[in-house]
Order: sequence, then C-alpha cells, then structure tokens
Amino acid sequence: MTDPARTLSHTRLKTLLIGGFLGVLALKFGFAYLLDLYSDEIFYWEASTHPAIAYSDLPFMAALLAGTGTALVGNSAFAVRLFFLLMGTAIPLLVYWLARPLTGRRQAIEAAGLSLCIPLCGFLGLLAVPDVPLLFFGLLFLGNFERAVRVGSTRYWIMAGLAAALGVSTHYRFALYLLAGFLCLLIFPSLRKYWRTPGLWLAAAILALGLYPTVSFNLTYRLSGIDYHLLERHPWTFQAEGLLHALKQAVLVTPLLYGALLWTLWHLLRAARAGDTIRGLFATFALCNLGVYLVLAPWADNTRTSIHWPLSGYLPLLVFLPETLREIHAWLSRRFNVRIASRTLSTLVGMGFAGTLVALVGVGSQYLQTLTPPPVSPTLLSNKMAGWQAFNRYLGSVISSQHLDANDIVVTDNYYTAAQIELARPELRPVYNIDEDKAIRDGRAVQYELWQLNGSAIQSLPAPSGIFITEDSTLTVPDKIGVLQRACMHFDRLVFLSQLSLFEGEKRFSFYRGDSARESRSEAHACPMPSLGWVDQPADGARVEGDLPVSGWVINEGLGVAEVELWIDGKAYGVAQYGGERPDVVDAMQVRSDPNAPNLGFNIQIPAGTMASGKHRMHLKVTGISGETQVFGERTVDVR
Repeated sequence: MTDPARTLSHTRLKTLLIGGFLGVLALKFGFAYLLDLYSDEIFYWEASTHPAIAYSDLPFMAALLAGTGTALVGNSAFAVRLFFLLMGTAIPLLVYWLARPLTGRRQAIEAAGLSLCIPLCGFLGLLAVPDVPLLFFGLLFLGNFERAVRVGSTRYWIMAGLAAALGVSTHYRFALYLLAGFLCLLIFPSLRKYWRTPGLWLAAAILALGLYPTVSFNLTYRLSGIDYHLLERHPWTFQAEGLLHALKQAVLVTPLLYGALLWTLWHLLRAARAGDTIRGLFATFALCNLGVYLVLAPWADNTRTSIHWPLSGYLPLLVFLPETLREIHAWLSRRFNVRIASRTLSTLVGMGFAGTLVALVGVGSQYLQTLTPPPVSPTLLSNKMAGWQAFNRYLGSVISSQHLDANDIVVTDNYYTAAQIELARPELRPVYNIDEDKAIRDGRAVQYELWQLNGSAIQSLPAPSGIFITEDSTLTVPDKIGVLQRACMHFDRLVFLSQLSLFEGEKRFSFYRGDSARESRSEAHACPMPSLGWVDQPADGARVEGDLPVSGWVINEGLGVAEVELWIDGKAYGVAQYGGERPDVVDAMQVRSDPNAPNLGFNIQIPAGTMASGKHRMHLKVTGISGETQVFGERTVDVR
C-alpha cells in the first residue's frame, strides 16, 4: 500500500506551497496597485493624518500602518495597503513558525501551504483593514504564549506580552485571544504554576501598556468605542438568519476543508481530555474564537460577524490539520482505495485554493470597470473600489471652472468621498462631510465631530461657501432630499452645477456651488431638490396591445420640474406632457413647495405599431429646473 504521507505530498499541496504562494502574492500586489480604496481603507488613511493613540471605532494600529505606507511611498492606494500586504503575506510563514517545533518541518510546511486554501486567509492583505494586523499579532501571541508555557522562558513571556499589547492596539476583538490565554492558565493543571512566576506578570504589565490607548479614549469620550462595538452595531434581538452561521462558514471556508478543520478541533479536544496540554491550548484558542461568534450569531451583527471574524479561530487548527488529512486518507484507503483517498484530498485542497483565487479575482474584477470599453456589463461588477481617480479628475475641472477663493471649502454627503478627495488632492484639505447615516452606522460620527469635519463644524464657520458633492448612486431619492435639506442649512444659496456618471450610471455624483451671505439675507433661495416620481401605467411586465399609454406624476420641492422624457430600450422616445392636475398626489405626498403643484401629472401616448412586438425596457428621465436629472420608473412591457 502507498504510504499516506507520500500520497499527501503528491497532491496539489506541493503546488500550493510554491506556485500557489507566488501566484497569490502576485495577484494581491497587482490588485492592490490597480484598485482604489474602499470606505474602511480610506478612513484609516484619513485617521493617519490626525495622529492619535485611539479613535472612535478602533485603537491606532490600522491608522499607523496606513500612514506609514504613504509616508514612505507617497499618497496612493498601494502605499496605504503596503504594510497590510506584507503582514498578510507573512501569515503562512507565521503558521510554519507556529507549527515547526510541535509537528516537525514537513508538516509545518504543509500547514503553511494549507493556510492559502482558506479563502479569507489567502485573500488577507489585499485590503488595508485591521483584521490583517489582528491575525498577525494574534499568531505571534499564540506562538510565544505556547513557547512560554512549554519552555518556561521569560523571554517568551515578554514576547507574548508585546504581541498582546500590539494586538489590543489593533482591535477590540483581540480580547478573545486574551480570554483564551486566561482560560488555558486556569483550566489546565500543568499551567497553573505560571500564576506564581514573574514572566506571566511581566507580560501582563506590557499588555496593560497596550490597553492604555483604548481605556483612555473610552474614559475620555463616554465609552463611545466600547458602546459601538458591544451595543450599537448589534441588534441584540433574536434573528433566525443567525442560525445559518455555521452553514455560511462552511461555504466560505469550502465544505470539505470546513469539515476537516472541525474534525481537527474534535481531535484536539479529545487529546486535551487525555492530558495533552499543548493540543488543549490550541483547541482553547480555536474554540474561543469560533464558539463566541457561533453562539452570538443569532443576536449579533450577522452581516459582518458571519463573514470574516471567525477566521481567527481556524488558524490555530492549521497546525494539526495535516495530521487530520493523513487520518482521513488512511480511512478512505481502507474503506475504498488509495485512488479515491488521494482524489478526495486533492479535491479538498483544490477547492480551498480555488476559493482563494475566486475571492481575489472577484474583488480585483472591479478594475475591469475602468477599461474602455469594459469587457462585461458594469451592472455585474461592484464599483466601490473603482472610479475614484476619474471622480477626482472631474472634480478638478469643476473647481477650475468655479474659481474658488482661498477660504472656500469642499463639502460632501459622506465621509469616504471626503477622504478620497483628501488623499488625491491634499491641497483641498480639510474636506468636510455632513454624513449623519453611514458615519453613525460605522461608529465614526464621534470621530468626525472630534476632527471638526462634520456639519457642526461647517455651521461654526462665519460664512461658508464652496463646492458641495453628493454620491447619488448610494442614495435613494428620499435620502437625497434629506441630504440636500441639510446642505441648504449650511449654505445660503445652493446651485446645481453638473453631474458625473461613471460605469453606465452605476456610480453617479452631483456637484453644487454653495454660497453664503448670512450677514445680509436679502431674499430666500429655493433648495435645488431632486425630483421624485411614479409611473401609474403601465405596470411592470404589462402586456400591451394597441397604443402604449404612459402616465404618472413627478414632484420637485425645490425649483420645480422642467421636462419629463420617455426612454425605451436605451433611446429617447419623446417628451411627456407635464402639468396634469393631481391634487391626490399633493395630499398623499404632502407637497408643500413644488411651484407646479397641484399640476404634477404627466402622460405620453406611444401609437400602436411604433414599437416592434416583443419585450421592451422603458424608463423616465426627469430634468429639474435646476438642471439636475433623475431616472425612475424602470419596467418591462410586452408589446403585441
């Protein structure tokens, strides 16, 4: 019979160790260079321009890494990501370092290679997010803690303390690593002796220094960071979707590998029960990180906790995962034959590595949006990490056309647009935002208040004027109405300038000129609100025989509506008659300031035979008196 260890070495694991590592590295560095920053990444960079020991949602580490990269390389997305890339790339090396003294050289190499087969782990480092240093310092803490209790050297206790201090300076979730270490010292009889050794207390003293930034910030600012992470971001009411946590993790990790990792955890727990303290230690670290998220999933923020947070629980299991795979191979060989056993392990490893490639290419595909013409429809791709360079070029042309004064300011409707402007155009700093939605959801509203970059700061300026920008593609029309109402509270007069449409309208911005003359208000100026409308007929999917009547209503509580245009299959088809009396709309929508009220109705008749038989896609394009346009009423009609 073929030796299982030899068979395992001839699976795709060997390819993952060499070509796989280099391939993943090339993809990460390539996409890190090509892709724009998304909202979390740009926030950490902006935080680095306001040095502090802690911020409203996290301590200083992510901001420090992002800022150090740009200080060395210059302002660019790649520079922001540089140190996160290096740390993420080092994870397989840390897994090897963790496993080498416990399992031997070959199995340690296998464990390092298998780390690339957990998609979220192989993907790690492409984005400048705190999970990268969290896992980096977490593995350093685990490795030094394990060596400290196995060897008893004060040197390892000091290193464990340093890793823990850096970890708690990265994220609140590092507390689970500390909890696991505390439980190990409490429940394993052979480790209780360390409570009486100076090394442990020296490590605790170093850890206390690392906790100072977080403790100091929360005591100074009414526990805002702890309040956000423990209370505000979680519903703390039962959600049935949370019961799918394990299923979601199986899909993310890939099912076969997920099963093998859980089987490894079970073996470690059995070994711990039999008296193997070291294996029990690794089981405790894995179980603390996996178990807490599993138990709390039905009550917690399942949008984010079910995706990447449990990754910290899988990494300790990688050390002993090769043993599990050998056991699985041996069992399948006895049960079936060696060929089936080898193919099963090849599939397990191959699916995991393929998942890593899919994750990398999936995020990197956003770069396709910037190609002309794009090889796929822009509607199929995300644009969160694309388009910002084009946006900033367009902003430059808007600023040039408006001849801004030295005291004029730039204001946006959300914090990440403001930060993107600051990164690309540092001469415009500070860039303000009036974000009262996403900033609160992300736990960053307090931070912008401290930085004096929010609406309150604008209100304190003597007579603000400048450019105001909204990202329309992230707003519904009611949302934008609310945003414009807030903006018009800060500027005496707001005038629509232009719109920028990227990726066939999938990413859209509006630009306004804001002026202020609070000392001498001679007249009131209407706020340039967006238009809001509805198509009464035809209904979506309607079958039409004969003429096609299109009717509905449009309101504009700012300057009013200038034109309602019908588009069919991507072509302008005619201008609707606007001005039909609709008192029902005035009552239902509580129209107060539309200059056309109550004449808010529109209609247009498309004669029979004008369109070919079949399904057609239609929408309405509304142009306000301000010049701003909105698209609504998208639906399909079947013409016969």
